[in-house]
Amino acid sequence: MKSTVRIQLSAMMFLQFFVWGAWFVTLGTYLSQGLSFDGAEIGDAYATMPWGALIAPFFVGMIADRFFNAERVLGFCHLVGAVILYFSASITDPSTLFWMLFVYALAYNPTLALVNMISFAQMEDTGKQFPAIRVLGTIGWIAAGLLVGSLGIENTSIPMKIAAGASAALGLFSFFLPWTPPQSSDKKVTVRDVLNLDALSMLKDRSFAIFAIGSLFICVPLAFYYNFTNLFLNESGFENAAGKMTLGQMSEIGFMLLMPFFLARLGVKKMLLFGMLAWFVRYILFAMGNSDSLVFMFYAGILLHGICYDFFFVAGHIHVDNVAPKNLRASAQGFIALITYGLGLLIGTKISGYVVKAYETEIAAGTFIHDWKAIWLMPAGMAAIVIVMFAIFFKVPDVKPAETE
Repeated sequence: MKSTVRIQLSAMMFLQFFVWGAWFVTLGTYLSQGLSFDGAEIGDAYATMPWGALIAPFFVGMIADRFFNAERVLGFCHLVGAVILYFSASITDPSTLFWMLFVYALAYNPTLALVNMISFAQMEDTGKQFPAIRVLGTIGWIAAGLLVGSLGIENTSIPMKIAAGASAALGLFSFFLPWTPPQSSDKKVTVRDVLNLDALSMLKDRSFAIFAIGSLFICVPLAFYYNFTNLFLNESGFENAAGKMTLGQMSEIGFMLLMPFFLARLGVKKMLLFGMLAWFVRYILFAMGNSDSLVFMFYAGILLHGICYDFFFVAGHIHVDNVAPKNLRASAQGFIALITYGLGLLIGTKISGYVVKAYETEIAAGTFIHDWKAIWLMPAGMAAIVIVMFAIFFKVPDVKPAETE
């Protein structure tokens, strides 16, 4: 790969996840402390991104991937997203903000696939070249968190404006990215292809069905972390919460490098269980810790993100690639992504919002406090149930599909 192309792709990945990390992490704090939204209204606002994840495959698979260059669609989506985010920063009505963020989710979610498409089109060996490009996305997320945290603006709308500016910059930059023509212009694409429904045939296999169900249900308690951790830490008196939360992404990079070591020694099932267990432990640490003498529990809960994400989601993708027949691998990966980042998180955002609302008390007009111990014990209990059921019923197949085809 030419150095100029590598720099272009790296900058694209950095900005792609800088945009997301700049506003998404602190949204709950802004809505609660800045706009006096209750837990359910915050949950609704966060539900827009899973909705976007469910709808995005239609846009990418049936439109963007057939008729337009990927870099041009990426630019258009980010320019539209920049405008929506900027105006969303001035909206104070929960219902109006929901619909604005819903439209934004429709613009942003397709870009997650588009940046991968643009990257893959320039690579000869994706296994060796893509990780070095993709890690810039994690670094972009970290940079956004450090910036927002250092400025002390977590309970304001400024992070949304920062994200809007970065989105506009990426939108303009996208039109100068390498030429990436439509990949399926000569192929008829159906709804079945877009939703990866061919992977449904794999649900006949008990092992894959249990893996899919476990993946779906573990994403329900996962939503509590994504939606309410920043608000929890700020309300608990944890200074520079957004900046310190980036320790989770830093640990993600570290554990990603250690993945081959752990996979070889633990195997897939233990990796998946350790990933699930990390979610349970994290919520217990949040429930029992404080920002004073037990502040180490907050740090430990944040640092567990590397195990939470890599040991379950990354190991899960590896497992799917190992067990799916070659002709169904792409469909199976897309199906798992759809039921986790889409359906699972959508259910989780709704439940988490209602749980937070149930344990909040209005101490003054528009000012809420929350019983965070009771709140965090809820996803801990949910995760515990999934862990036990998964440990009992899930078994890794002894025979690989390639040996049976």
